[in-house]
Amino acid sequence: MTDRLMLLDSASLYFRAFYGVPDTVRAPDGTPVNAVRGFLDIITKLVTTYRPTHLVACWDDDWRPQWRVDLIPTYKTHRVAEVTAVGPDVEVVPDPLEVQVPVIRETLAAVGIPVVGAAAHEADDVIGTLATTATMPVDIVTGDRDLFQLVDDAREARVIYTARGMSNLEVVTDATVVAKYGVLPRQYADFATLRGDSSDGLPGVAGIGEKTAAGLLATHGDLAGIIAAAEAGEGMSAGVRAKVLAGLPYLAVAPTVVAVVRDLPLTLPDATLHPLDEQEKADAAALAERWALGTAMKRILDAFDTV
Repeated sequence: MTDRLMLLDSASLYFRAFYGVPDTVRAPDGTPVNAVRGFLDIITKLVTTYRPTHLVACWDDDWRPQWRVDLIPTYKTHRVAEVTAVGPDVEVVPDPLEVQVPVIRETLAAVGIPVVGAAAHEADDVIGTLATTATMPVDIVTGDRDLFQLVDDAREARVIYTARGMSNLEVVTDATVVAKYGVLPRQYADFATLRGDSSDGLPGVAGIGEKTAAGLLATHGDLAGIIAAAEAGEGMSAGVRAKVLAGLPYLAVAPTVVAVVRDLPLTLPDATLHPLDEQEKADAAALAERWALGTAMKRILDAFDTV
């Protein structure tokens, strides 16, 4: 079997689990464990479907880093202000989920999945670094389009996109990004910068939508080329040129916010998937009993037995 590294955008997945499993699922002490159970089942499906040999749970040590907010103050502002009711990818943690996060980490440790985070950085940045430095093919599991910028057929890096649900997973390759947006993955961060993203509080360049952004990148290659053409008054209509020039203050800072960090001082931990030994299985079973994880623990252990 060819080695393949799977990187989990953990918060994206456990939010999805939280909203996908009824919160009536509780431990004997009354603690909700719906996200814990659901997260285990998500991992089980991913392992059995895509057969990774290595698996890392990438973590948001800081889901809204101050250095990004300093550059664009609106960055994820609405996610701070809104107390959630909808969607699996909302970042404000409702109390019934917050109490489960330590249990999720404890459960990951019990089944031998390493958790990797980085101070003052998001899971996206951890994923960006580990995907860039990996010496094997990479599957990135996320519901976040921002990580399409890491897709790279030449390096066998792809995204397993969860936005349509775990029963409708989409494998995103170079061709997928081109078909969806008319840009190459390496252009996606510039495309997102121009277009903006209301889910992240990124305003974009006023008046430039997806079609115009894709056209500009097709003609000029990247954001630097677009800016140079606008300043020279060449290669675009007067109206589009005016919009780009008006957006220059935003364009001076937004690319740093949008681009995932790829050079954090991280090394890949021992992330080899393997069947648990008898003592490890006994410990995992005890944890499952304590938190009423039911057959979710058995299913993931059975999946690991087949790797």
